[in-house]
Amino acid sequence: MKNIKLWFANKITRVFILFFVCLTAINCGKTETPTPSPPIPVAQNTFSNPLINGADPSVYQKNGFYYYTQTTGNNISIWKTNALHNLAAVSPQTIYTPASGAQNSQNVWAPELFFLNGKWYMYYTAGNGTDESQRTWVLENSNTDPTQGTWLDKGKLHSPDANFWAIDGTVMQYNNELYFIWCGRPYVGGTVDLTQNIYISKMASPTQLQGPVTRLTTPQFNWEKNGFAVNEGPEIYKNPDNKYFLIYSASYCGTDDYCLGQLALKSGGNPLTLTDWVKSPQPIFTKSPVNNAFGPGHNSFFKSPDGTQDWIIYHANANTNQGCADKRNIRMQKFTLNADGSPKLGEPVATGLNITKPSGE
Repeated sequence: MKNIKLWFANKITRVFILFFVCLTAINCGKTETPTPSPPIPVAQNTFSNPLINGADPSVYQKNGFYYYTQTTGNNISIWKTNALHNLAAVSPQTIYTPASGAQNSQNVWAPELFFLNGKWYMYYTAGNGTDESQRTWVLENSNTDPTQGTWLDKGKLHSPDANFWAIDGTVMQYNNELYFIWCGRPYVGGTVDLTQNIYISKMASPTQLQGPVTRLTTPQFNWEKNGFAVNEGPEIYKNPDNKYFLIYSASYCGTDDYCLGQLALKSGGNPLTLTDWVKSPQPIFTKSPVNNAFGPGHNSFFKSPDGTQDWIIYHANANTNQGCADKRNIRMQKFTLNADGSPKLGEPVATGLNITKPSGE
C-alpha cells in the first residue's frame, strides 16, 4: 500500500513538474520572441519624367554640383543640386531681377550659365515688352558659387554686325577661343525678316563680341517650318573624341512638331566658316504622342555624376496643342552615340515610366 501511495505521489509530483515546465516554457517563449525589426528601406534607384514645370532648361556642371536654370519670364534663378532628377525638391535662388521699366525688364527668356576666365557669366534674352525689342544680355559674378556673391549687369551683348533681334544665346569653347551662338532675325531693307536663323561670332571677351558674324543655318526643310520658319535654341555637344555638334530647335514652339536638328563641325574646321558645318537633312529628336511628348526641344546636355553617361534635358508638352505656354515641363533621359559620334537621342521617354538614375548618384 505504501508503495502504491508513493507511486501516486511521485506521479502527481511528476505531472506537476511537467505542467510547471510547460507553463514556464510557454511564458519564456513569449518573453524571448524578438520584436520584428522594421524592413530595411530599399534605395530608390529610379525617377520618372516630368521633373518640374517650365521651359528652356540649361545646366552647367562644376565642382560636383549641377547649376540649373530655365525661363521664368521676369527674373533669373538658379537651382543648385547634386542630383538633377530631384529638381522638384530644390528651392531656386533668384540672382537677378531687372529694374521695372528697363529695356531688359520683360520677357526674360532662356538664361544660360557659364564659368569663363575665372568668373561666372549668365546670358539671357529680354526686352521692354515688345517682341522686336528682344536682345541678348549678360551678367557677371566673381564668386566661386554662382548662387552667392554679387551679379553685375554688363548690359547687351552685341557687335556692330549683330545689333538685331537676338535670343537663346550660348557659348562654344573651341581651340582656346570663345564663340557666341544665338538665334536672330536680321533687318532686310530696314524691315525685320521674321525667319529665325542661327548665327555665330567670335568673342573678344565673355561680355563682348568681336565679329564678323556668320549665319550658320536657316530653316530650309519642311520639318523646320511648322507654324513658321524657326531655327533657335542652339546648344553645343562635344563628344569624347572632341567632335563638335550644334543641336538646335526647329519649327515654331507653339506646334506639336517643335523638334531638334543638328549641325556637325568638320574635324579641324573653323566655326565661323559655313561650309565647315554639315547639316542633317532629318530631325534627330521628335514628338512621341504615345509617350505624351509633344514639341520636345530647347535642350541642354550634361554628364552623370561619375562622368560615364551622357544625358539630355529638354522641355515638352504632355498633351497636344498646348503651345508655348506654362504647361510645358522639364524632362531628362540618357543617350548614346551614333557611329559618327553624334548624339543618338532616340525618342522621348514616356511620362511616368521608371528611369534608372544617372550613374554615380
